[in-house]
Amino acid sequence: MRAPPPSTPTPERLPFYRQLYVQVVAAIVLGAALGHWDPGLGEAMKPLGDAFIKLVKMIIAPVVFLTIVTGIAGMQQLHSVGRVFAKAMAYFLFFSTLALVVGLLVAHVVKPGAGMNIDPADLDPTAVQGFVQQSHEMTLVGFVLDIIPKTLLSPFVGDNILQVLFISVLFGLSLAIVGERGRPVTAMLEALVAPVFQLVHLLMKAAPIGAFGAIAFTIGKYGLESLVNLAWLVGSFYVTSLLFVVVILGGVCAWSGFSIFRLARYLKAELLLVLGTSSSESALPSLMEKMERAGCAKSVVGLVVPTGYSFNLDGTNIYMTLAALFIAQATNTELSAMQQVTLLLVAMISSKGAAGVTGAGFITLAATLAVVPEVPVAGMALILGIDRFMSECRSITNFMGNAVATVVVARWDGALDRDALHRALGTPLPPPLAAAPDPAAGPGDSRHVTSD
Repeated sequence: MRAPPPSTPTPERLPFYRQLYVQVVAAIVLGAALGHWDPGLGEAMKPLGDAFIKLVKMIIAPVVFLTIVTGIAGMQQLHSVGRVFAKAMAYFLFFSTLALVVGLLVAHVVKPGAGMNIDPADLDPTAVQGFVQQSHEMTLVGFVLDIIPKTLLSPFVGDNILQVLFISVLFGLSLAIVGERGRPVTAMLEALVAPVFQLVHLLMKAAPIGAFGAIAFTIGKYGLESLVNLAWLVGSFYVTSLLFVVVILGGVCAWSGFSIFRLARYLKAELLLVLGTSSSESALPSLMEKMERAGCAKSVVGLVVPTGYSFNLDGTNIYMTLAALFIAQATNTELSAMQQVTLLLVAMISSKGAAGVTGAGFITLAATLAVVPEVPVAGMALILGIDRFMSECRSITNFMGNAVATVVVARWDGALDRDALHRALGTPLPPPLAAAPDPAAGPGDSRHVTSD
């Protein structure tokens, strides 16, 4: 059985006030109160949130690099790298498309923009001009080429996760191919894992401060009153995302032999951190560590989580089609079935081209509407004021989608330690397996056979 990743041992029962999720909840409540009662001071707290997110981004590249390289270098069958990647991409493509379809269907059922009767000529196109310009700079070809870094070291001084992933896979494969000659390098990298993850634990102690600053800024700048006029859209998006996670992803979890609610409880501190900072990246290092601790093979975690952060954006996809049809309904723009299919197809492509871009949800929406001219791009001004409030839900849905994907792909590839998963989620251990060992596994193959 694989040992869990190195981490600092903690007491079995910490006092409640020392538990991270309790501290983050308190910080969110205090930050929201400050932003509501003293908006000026709340806006001034923005640097706290920004500083924490920068701290986390600082450690993402080393965490991804070490996890992937040590995972691949320890593989005995290198073809499994391509197999895991192919399975992950198949999963991402299916559920990302499903999320787009769900957003489209909900918009037709709920009709959040119906009755607003907005004249597009009355909208101010300059309010969203910056986002439109950014969307024009994104092309699928440009996105693919941008995955290849300028130098071997440049990914570590940038913020493109896919470049780090690209370099990590190549370097891990190289170490595995050279075999014994690469053992000293592999041993050194494995020794680095413990201090790097210890650094993650140290940075997470600042999470409550970051959540406090981020939520105080959001409430102080935009105010809760901005939600009133567009509460139907916001509510529809939150309910749709919740149902997607509980029903669709929950069904996938049940089929895979675990509970979505248990998984959410296991990741409660990270979920609250994402809620407070409106950024799923703020919890990426912790997610990778916890997924490995929950029995997912290191190589699977290293490949699926960083790739999912770019290609498996369920919350962003729901938002895109729901918001696009909201604008069409609000401006009384009739869309034919073919135009809606075109909108869906364009969104499938543009959602990949915006991967890794800050504010990707809004920018991707601009890119999609620019290709479907029937829906006025200026209509994005209608949701500009509430986009920040929907970004929390986008980020949480994206985060849960990637957590589920990691476990499912690990199980699919026979690289899931079921006992470790059940221990992490606090569920009873399953009965001993009666299935025979995987005939495809060699004598030294450490893959686990699952019975479910």
